[in-house]
Amino acid sequence: MSPTPSASIGASEGTLRVLTFVGHVEYGGMSHRANWVGPFEEATGCRVATLDRVTTSEEMAAKFAANAYDVVSPSPELAGLLTARGSVAPVDTSLIEGYGDIPERLRELPALRRGDRVYGIPYLWGINQVIGPRGGGDGPADLYAAGPSAIRNSPLSIADAALVLKRTEPALGIDDPFRLTPAQLDAAEKLLAAGDGPDRIYWSDPVEVIRAVAGGSARLAQAWPYHVDLFERAGRPVRAVEAAETTGWVDSWMLAADTASPNCAYKWLNWITSQEVQQRASAWTGLAPANPEGCTGHARPICDRHHLGDDKWLDRVFFAVRPSRDCGGQDGECTDYDDWANRWKKLVS
Repeated sequence: MSPTPSASIGASEGTLRVLTFVGHVEYGGMSHRANWVGPFEEATGCRVATLDRVTTSEEMAAKFAANAYDVVSPSPELAGLLTARGSVAPVDTSLIEGYGDIPERLRELPALRRGDRVYGIPYLWGINQVIGPRGGGDGPADLYAAGPSAIRNSPLSIADAALVLKRTEPALGIDDPFRLTPAQLDAAEKLLAAGDGPDRIYWSDPVEVIRAVAGGSARLAQAWPYHVDLFERAGRPVRAVEAAETTGWVDSWMLAADTASPNCAYKWLNWITSQEVQQRASAWTGLAPANPEGCTGHARPICDRHHLGDDKWLDRVFFAVRPSRDCGGQDGECTDYDDWANRWKKLVS
């Protein structure tokens, strides 16, 4: 039986084992100004004995299966898998001081819950945008037309194509672009394949977007507000193509089901959602903080680009969830993540 924390967080067990994405947790190795591990250790008495950082969800899944961790920060598609497998434990949110500061829209995301139980604490989030040259008249659908373009190399990019079809082909009946029937998935795959060719780039590293757009090898690119900010600061502003709706994602923190240090794990969740750390993490990554209290200093422009504080705008975002056969517990028959991954592999191979 896994150890559980007391009604209030107890004394630290001494060590903590952390698994996250590159750039999401810093200990001062890249810059002395980017260090939220050292202060955590000083404040809590919990030493981060393991800090493993990966670049892809596939790498994270493999590491999590092969090693012991106390906390993990997965992408939405991996979060759904870990929850379904029982690899992570429910979180007692009453022990997380900053949890109530996180907007309800993010706290209630299906990717972070199962029934009434909370499994993920929102950490950082972002949105997908189409960017292109200023003065252009392109719309979101033009990303999939023939011509030089750059699309993120992820099965979940199918959802962005489905979102275009939601507007251009209403007869398909697409409601949530992450909940697609077989026919809707076929249509999204067809849209993606129509413009595929030697001029299309499938990017995995965000730096590839900068190179492609700046070098002229991509006219339009699936990108993030982070990219728009970098181009503006470099004196080469680009246009974010306006869309009535968009997709996004939330990276969260989860407790391993077999954590050996539950008190240190809860102390970490408290720390990572605090105003100070949220501000630092947002400024460092270019992603929006889940806790709006972190929208200060260098994080303020990032929050503005993500429209943080505008609840009506936030309602326009379809946040990623792992596609499931049961349509997320709703009526109907949907395709699951394996279906999406197989279609994507065929497309990019």
